[in-house]
Amino acid sequence: MEFEFILVEKEVAPYVALIRLNRPKELNALNLGLMLELKAAFAALDEDDTVRAIVLTGNDRAFAAGADIKQMAGKGAIDMLKIDQFSTWDAIRKTKKPIVAAVSGFALGGGCELVMHCDMIIASDTAKFGQPEINIGVMPGAGGTQRLTKAVGKALAMEMVLTGKFISAEEAAAAGLINRVVPEALYLEEAIKLAADIATRSPIAVQLAKESVLKAFDSHLQEGLYFERKNFYMLFATEDQKEGMNAFVEKRKAEFKGK
Repeated sequence: MEFEFILVEKEVAPYVALIRLNRPKELNALNLGLMLELKAAFAALDEDDTVRAIVLTGNDRAFAAGADIKQMAGKGAIDMLKIDQFSTWDAIRKTKKPIVAAVSGFALGGGCELVMHCDMIIASDTAKFGQPEINIGVMPGAGGTQRLTKAVGKALAMEMVLTGKFISAEEAAAAGLINRVVPEALYLEEAIKLAADIATRSPIAVQLAKESVLKAFDSHLQEGLYFERKNFYMLFATEDQKEGMNAFVEKRKAEFKGK
């Protein structure tokens, strides 16, 4: 499979495929093109009998530092609704085969949300997790308010979402967001080992077991996602959203006016 924004490698271990986000200059910011390529890659690997588990990673500096703000800064609420970017995220979430995230450096905003779309997470001791959308006048829109709350609880999720606070890998492990923390030199190797271990099991049993665990986790999630997305789109009708994103692009401090 040939892509512009991601790299796909099969047989990194028996029955294990690796997807690597590949926009290093942009800290793997998630633009629409990258997300469409991810959707296509996961769909292809899901249908490939030589693949039983998938590892998703970025690079040592960043798993993904967020969405591509430049693509959204000038958009209005109706523009965002028509783009329907979240249908791509929904398709990734429906991947039947288990996905292990290998995270180093920044996993922020959409990057943190993409991590939470995976089934298990191995993090480098340099990893930082956060939902800093509030700092540019918006809020998480790809499940951040819903999945983060289910993973770490109301109090910590509220603090992270309302202040944009980052948490360390150790804090994320203690809160139940990730599986475990390993030295930076080992995070990808450990994620591949975990995927390879799972790949030795019955593929059908693994897929049905994954589906069952997600059923427990996702119960009533769809209603929350609908509510979150509605509010996310509404924020693109505010002056604060324009100011926040333009300030980010122009590399200056935003001045919010509550309009």
